[in-house]
Order: sequence, then structure tokens, then C-alpha cells
Amino acid sequence: MPHRPSLALLLLVGTTAAASHSNEAPFATEVIEFTPGAGGVPGYEDPTAALGSPTRTTGGTFLPEAVTPFQPAWLPDEIVSLGVGGSITLAFDHDVLDDPRNPFGIDLLVFGNAFCTDPSFPAGVCGSLYSEGGRIEVSRDGIDWHLVPDVAVDGPFPTIGWIDAGPYDTVAGTLPTDFTRPVDPMHQSQLQGADHAAIVAAYDGAGGGTGIDLAWVGLDAIRFVRLSNDGTMSTPEVDAIADVAPVGPGSPDLDGDGVVGGSDLGLMLVAWGSNDATADLDGDGVVGGPDLGLLLAGWS
Repeated sequence: MPHRPSLALLLLVGTTAAASHSNEAPFATEVIEFTPGAGGVPGYEDPTAALGSPTRTTGGTFLPEAVTPFQPAWLPDEIVSLGVGGSITLAFDHDVLDDPRNPFGIDLLVFGNAFCTDPSFPAGVCGSLYSEGGRIEVSRDGIDWHLVPDVAVDGPFPTIGWIDAGPYDTVAGTLPTDFTRPVDPMHQSQLQGADHAAIVAAYDGAGGGTGIDLAWVGLDAIRFVRLSNDGTMSTPEVDAIADVAPVGPGSPDLDGDGVVGGSDLGLMLVAWGSNDATADLDGDGVVGGPDLGLLLAGWS
């Protein structure tokens, strides 16, 4: 009869895995180059603002706001303004893969500060999407670049930081969205006229951003992303870029919250000895020791 591993075994395996698990960050970790363009927003020239996670709560202590489709990030340490002719090149600390396990085939997310206008303020109903364009290019080696067609830096899905925050809340929510999970692209045409609750429901726990499938440019992996102004008088802003997390069989993030941790371990133990496809990370038909090793190797 299958049995669950003892606590002592878990601690032993966990200690071993802790020394070898991946430290890869899902967001950009390095600014390779920044060229400020003309007419960029004064004070928003810090390229390191585009590193790390997208912004969940903006305004600081002066004017705190939850980031919603109606309240984008706006502080100088949260976004960088490209200006006309400007560009920024960012790098991940790992290869971003064209992974068939990624939701909707989306492999990369780019977060700007697009937002919904609200002609019925403060009702929180999206009248139109305000975005400022921008070009996206990707590269495996930082030398050979590929333009991603028909997508923009700033849009099409405004950032949402919290699942349970209202459209104009001044405090953070308690349920964070997943910035490594894309919105279903089919919902893009449904934003106009939708209220905040409907938008949150359409996002289904995702945090927004521009989604990119690397197959569009014929690449199976990239590490560098270059974001630039397309020459118009608009001046797009950049908040962050993200590597989409795979889901389903093979992903140690069993609960889909973007973090591999205790709750995922609990779900695996519940499924121990079964043929649960979600917890069967190695695909051998049974949840057991090899799957536990894979989960601990991905521990966040």
C-alpha cells in the first residue's frame, strides 16, 4: 500500500533540494542599455524601475492607490518613460522558453501603465483604453533581434494588482494577482464597456500586460527584451516584463499562485500514490518520490 513520506524524509530531501533549487527570477534582473528619448516625462528616467515585479500599489504614503485598470502605476521608481526615439533593453537571468504548457501559448508579458478611461466616474466602467504604443523586440543573444508584430509595450490589458480591490481603492487588497499568468487574449475586445468586476472576472486571477508567444517570431527561447518608442509623439512607460509560468502537468506550482511552496507540497501529499495528473510532475502515472524531488527543486 502506498504511504506518505515521513516528515524526517521531507526535511532531508528539502535540505538537499534547497542547495540546488533554481534561483531564477520570473522578472527582468538586469538593464543592459537605456537610451532616453526626447519628450520623456521629467523625473521618470530611472531604468531600474523596469526591473522586478510590476507594481501592485502605487502613490506611496502621499496618495496611496491599489493598482487597477483605472489607477495605473505612476511613481518615478515604478515606471520608466521612453520618450520619442527612446529604448530600454532588459535581460532575464535565464532563458524564457516557448513552452507549450504556458496558458494560451503566451510566453512573455510586458507591463506598461495603460489604463481605462471612466466616462461614468467613479462607476469604474471602461470607456476606452488609453495606451501609448511602443515596439517590442526579443533576442536570444542580445545581438540578433526579432520584432514582435502587432503588439505594443503599453497595452492591451491594464495591470491589476489585487483580485479583491475596487476600481478606486486607496488600500491594497488581500488577494494578489499572478503577474506570471496571462489574460486570455480573447477578452481584449470585451474590455470596452465592461465594469471593474467584469474585468477582474475576465482576468481570472492574472495581472494583465501585453502577451507574446515566441512562436510568432520563430524562436524557442529568448533572454533579452528591447522596448522602444515607435517614433510617435506618445511616450510609453515600462513597469516590468515577466516570464509566464507553465501550468498543468509538469509544473510544480500545483495551486497556480505563482509560487512553489507549502500549499503545493500539501496538495502533492494529498495526491500521494494516486495517478493525479496535476501532481504527477514526471508523468510516470503515479505521484511519488520523483515528483516530490521535482517540486522541491522548484521551491521558491
